[in-house]
Amino acid sequence: MDTPFWKTKTLEAMSPAEWESLCDGCGKCCLSKLEDEDTGEIYWTSVGCRLFDDQTCRCSDYANRLARVPDCVGLTPKNVRTISWLPSTCAYRLVAEGRDLYWWHRLLSGSADTVHEAGVSVRGRVNASETDLAEPEDYFDFMLAEEP
Repeated sequence: MDTPFWKTKTLEAMSPAEWESLCDGCGKCCLSKLEDEDTGEIYWTSVGCRLFDDQTCRCSDYANRLARVPDCVGLTPKNVRTISWLPSTCAYRLVAEGRDLYWWHRLLSGSADTVHEAGVSVRGRVNASETDLAEPEDYFDFMLAEEP
């Protein structure tokens, strides 16, 4: 059996299709996060991006997301190594750190549904869209005690 590409290639050496296939579809990166200006600590919220589809845990306009959402962060091999808020379960983070994917990742399980079945995704846990909130302080009402 061939060794999986994520164990043999650097993130930079992956093809666009391989790179995209690493996304586990959890949707965590599409949640709004708050950063303490003094400490840099990140606080998760249950507020989804305006383009986030909370049933599929996917972006509703992935191809145009960077143009439509000014604060959307497009993940790259370089920045996944420096983004402190990437979830601990994120495949990009795991591979960048030299770790393996979890059993529920679609590249191992063969199904995009196992991330949801394992309770790792935010499906059913998004309580608002950023378009629902009028003021920046409204996000505090949706702060989570820990990473989802």
